[in-house]
Amino acid sequence: MTDFISENLTGSRFEDVYLTGARFHDVDLTGARFDLVDLTGVMIRGALLADVDISGEIKNLRVNGVDVVPLVEAELNRRYPDRVKMRPADADGFREAWDILGRLWQQTTERARGMAPELLYQRVDGEWSFIETLRHLVFATDAWVRRAILGEPSPWDPLDLPHDEMPDEPAVPRDRDARPSLDEVLALRADRMATVGQVLAGLTDERLAGVTEPVTEPGYPEPESFAVRRCLQAVLSEEWEHRLYAERDFDVLEARRGQDEAR
Repeated sequence: MTDFISENLTGSRFEDVYLTGARFHDVDLTGARFDLVDLTGVMIRGALLADVDISGEIKNLRVNGVDVVPLVEAELNRRYPDRVKMRPADADGFREAWDILGRLWQQTTERARGMAPELLYQRVDGEWSFIETLRHLVFATDAWVRRAILGEPSPWDPLDLPHDEMPDEPAVPRDRDARPSLDEVLALRADRMATVGQVLAGLTDERLAGVTEPVTEPGYPEPESFAVRRCLQAVLSEEWEHRLYAERDFDVLEARRGQDEAR
């Protein structure tokens, strides 16, 4: 394996690279950015960790010997009281969670309508714009509800936007350059949200504990059987997290606009 000793790799790009078991000693990572990385089992010693922003699925994270995950979870639940309901135990819980998401997204949508239209197409720190976020949520519903649960082999709309890490799939559209209007995307999203509502209206605990009938045509997710709970939980998680991302980015965009107007 290659050793990098006393090398200046400033600005280097590592993509689709395996560093399993690699060792870093006296390394300057100032300003480095890590996206979609697996840090399971990483050990950091003697580090200076200042002004760091970490988001993702975090388990058993010890800082100076203290497992901070329960503290983070408690604070997130304090900030967002509805968060604990996004991991429902039964069919009624899924229906309640979906009603909560509908209410919260209505508030976010109203905020979007009050913003300058051009801001809805702007990205913050490389994350999706608001329009792209809505397009991705349409894709998530098409994938996990219309395809996986309802068995539609090709449920896609041309505006569907898969996650960036998904390999190109000829059966799935991916038009990154599309710039639909807010009303156009909201109409499409309302249709998909209504579909989820219909599925949840007829959901029973028995069905929730069951598995889907696999489709045979290629697409996403793979042509196989999935736990119904997994499919519906994927939709809830996507809806919850992406709304928070959207609100976070709205705060940044509005602050920037305020600073520009003040100049």
